[in-house]
Amino acid sequence: MIKLLKNHPFFSDKQIDSCDCLENQGYCNENYLVVADGVKYIVRKLLREDIDREFEWKVQHLAYAQGITVEPLVFDRENGFIVFEFLEGEHKRKLDENELKLLAQTLQKLHSITIDAKPIKLQTDTSRVECYPKEYVLCHNDLNPQNIFFSDDVKFIDWEYAGMNDRYFDLACVCVEFGLEGEMQEVFLRAYFEDGYNLEKLEAYKIIYQTLCEEWFQNNFKIKEKIDEVIN
Repeated sequence: MIKLLKNHPFFSDKQIDSCDCLENQGYCNENYLVVADGVKYIVRKLLREDIDREFEWKVQHLAYAQGITVEPLVFDRENGFIVFEFLEGEHKRKLDENELKLLAQTLQKLHSITIDAKPIKLQTDTSRVECYPKEYVLCHNDLNPQNIFFSDDVKFIDWEYAGMNDRYFDLACVCVEFGLEGEMQEVFLRAYFEDGYNLEKLEAYKIIYQTLCEEWFQNNFKIKEKIDEVIN
């Protein structure tokens, strides 16, 4: 990877001090922390070919304009990697009320972004939500704690699954991933909605999200095994 980066126009006039593969890796990318001229960057080597990276790149720029993600710097389509600015912050598994409110505000900004795209089709049984009105917005669709950074504000990363979906999918994702129930769930939902919210719809989307997570990990574990076989 470092040889590839040294020959790339973005890094060619910089001294690359280090290039280290990050300890925590996802299923879709291989991530590196690169330090060049004392500046930190994240370089993501793209492993999956079934993801619309052009759409991901577009969404990342729109999200950056809203101040809810890091700046995307380079998209090398030929060599299959993306460079981002390094993000200072931390991942959290348990949130207090103030953090929940900040997260809700960030989600509002994401869901306010306008983009021309068709709603995604969830690959699971969605019959339990068919009775509820659709509220399509641009969703992240993968708001697990590893994709959320907390510092003075909240920022999202890893946009490969972003797309038009019902807003309740992202809300359900946050509630499930952070174990929000009772009072804490109410704090989060009241911070997000100006008016009332549909608790039954949320519970239905929680079930859908949990089902999709189980199916996703099963399918992607198999894909990861195949990728590892090719790399090794």
